[in-house]
Formats: sequence, structure tokens, C-alpha cells
Amino acid sequence: MRKLVYLLIVMLTAFEAQAQNANYNLLIGSYTTGGKSKGIAVYNFNTKDASTLLKNTIAATNPSYLTVSRDKKFVYSVNETGATSTVSAFSFQPNSGKLVFLNKQDSEGADPCYLTADDHNVIVANYSGGSIAVFGRNADGSLAAAKQIIQHTGKSIDPLKRQESAHVHMTLFTPDQHYLIANDLGEDQTYVYKYTPGMVNKPLAVANVLKTNAGTGPRHLAFSPNGKFAYLAHEFNGSITAFKYNKGKLNSIQEIATTPKDFNGKIDGADIHVSPDGKFVYESNRGDANSISVFAIQSNGSLKFVETISTLGKGPRNFAIDPTGTYLLVAHQYSNEIVIFKRNPSTGKLSDTGKRIQTGAPVCLVFSAK
Repeated sequence: MRKLVYLLIVMLTAFEAQAQNANYNLLIGSYTTGGKSKGIAVYNFNTKDASTLLKNTIAATNPSYLTVSRDKKFVYSVNETGATSTVSAFSFQPNSGKLVFLNKQDSEGADPCYLTADDHNVIVANYSGGSIAVFGRNADGSLAAAKQIIQHTGKSIDPLKRQESAHVHMTLFTPDQHYLIANDLGEDQTYVYKYTPGMVNKPLAVANVLKTNAGTGPRHLAFSPNGKFAYLAHEFNGSITAFKYNKGKLNSIQEIATTPKDFNGKIDGADIHVSPDGKFVYESNRGDANSISVFAIQSNGSLKFVETISTLGKGPRNFAIDPTGTYLLVAHQYSNEIVIFKRNPSTGKLSDTGKRIQTGAPVCLVFSAK
């Protein structure tokens, strides 16, 4: 009898663990200006069947980019409101999806569009301000005052005046956590900063600066899971630059287009991610394209084109691949929905599941384990 009870307990525990592993939190950041969204939403996402369930929401002004702390206890958000922009901290309960506002700080630059966090700091990219701001984290997860502000001052050649000044578009830790990547769309430059997290002042120091092709607008970068390669998406022409990465150095190995040669519309490259298995790169384009392109990663890190398909919506500003690599979700800013695609793990190709999340102006998707 005891053996039977023990066996039942083991089976139930295994079943609960399997069910838990299939369910992740999906946090959605949005633009609230215009009234179609109230702030941040937290959904349960089931990786077995792509089913979703709204767990919680919290009001916030234009939380256009989010990040979850490594211990999953806190969420940090930009509040993109021009010269009055701020950065907010929330406590987070993964099981219930509940968010509780802790505090906010001035972003120290206009229109923050990206942020990243580790156990010591939250680092923000201010787009219109052309700056990087480093905020310390207090013991309760709230944000301390900025400990370092780095102002970029360059420009480039874009005729539409988007490059008359610096526009920092991303702050991303390298896989080894020793450096921070900052793409500056306005300068056509990618900065590599040496990162010393425990420093009270000035944890960032310039290590390398890469000049990208003039007029391309470097936007987002994604690393391969093994940390050996990186892929940079350019906003103005939608191209991808492939790099080898080693100890703070990015060495270019390829430049590849994401739209057909005869495409004449506005491209407006947006987001880029590598699949969790490290086999494929995905890149989205907005503008007149509204597409997502798939590339296979070769043994030397270069990319081989697989397919380009419609994202089935308008304005695919951001997308995310679930942690199991089964689904790819595209957030459409202008058609107010998230389209869920199924990934073929062998070919990398995408197919529409027919499933959607209807939500106002979604522009950031973040998966987090419970």
C-alpha cells in the first residue's frame, strides 16, 4: 500500500512539473496613447497548444519596453513620453501575474525605447535623447537614482532627418556579461562598453566602436545561444549584419538583405531573434513590408535565406519566440493584435496557428518562467 501511495505521489509530482514546464508568463508592453491599452498585461501561455489566458494587468503610461529580473521577482519598464519620460519598477508575482508599482525615476533622456537589467543595475537606451542611463537597484527592487549617464553626440547621412543626432536604440548584455552592446541608429554606430557591475559610479567604459554602413540605422542585435555569433538588424534597409563574437569584439562576416531585390516600398526593419536551438535567425520589417524573414545559421555563423512571409498584421515592431522554440508570436502595433505562428524545428519555417491575442498597440513581448 505504501509503495502504491508513493508511486501515486511521484506520478502526480511529475505531472505537475510537466504542466508547469509547459506554462510561461507572457508580459505585453504597449503604447497607451490613444486609449487602446491601459498598460502592461500578463498572460499565461501554454507551449503545448498556444492557448493563452489573461492573468493580470496594471496601468502604466506607454510601457513600450519591458524586462524581467533574473530572479523573476521584479519587472522594469520604460515610460516613453518624450522629454518627460521615466523608468518604472514593479514587484512581480510569477504565479498570479500580479504587478505592484514600486517607484520610478526620470529616464535622463527623451523617449527611452529599450532596457536591460542584471542583479546590480537597470540600463536604459534613450532614443530621442541619444543617451544611456544606468540605474542602481535597491534591495527591494526599486530603482535608485542614475549612477551614470553617457551622452552620444554623433550623426549620420539619413535624408529623412532621423540621423541629425544620436538615437540609442538598444542596450544589451553580451552572453559573457562582461560587456554591454549599444546600437546608435542616429550615428550608424554600435558601441561595445566594458561593464563592471559592482562599481558605484561609471560601471560602463567604451571598449570598441563599430561603424556600420552609412544610412542603414543599426537597431537591434541578437546573440546565438552559444555566444559565438551575433546578428544586427538595420532599420532603414532591413539588412542583417552577421558577426563573430569573442571577448568584446564583433567581427563582421556577412551582410544580407531581408526583402526581395525588386521590393520598392518602405522597409522599416524592427526586431531580430535567434531560435533557442541556435539554428535559425528571424527578423521583422514594418513599413510597407509587414513581413518576417527566416535564415538558417551555417556552421561559420553566416546566414542562408529560408523564407519571407507576411506577419498577417500591420506594424510588427516586436516579436518573441517561446522558451521551448515551438511558437513565434508577433506583436502588431497598428492592427492591435498578436499573431501566433508555429515553428518547424527542422526547417525553421513558420505557419499560422490561427490563434490571436487581441490587445491594444502591443510593442513588446517578454516570456518568463513561473
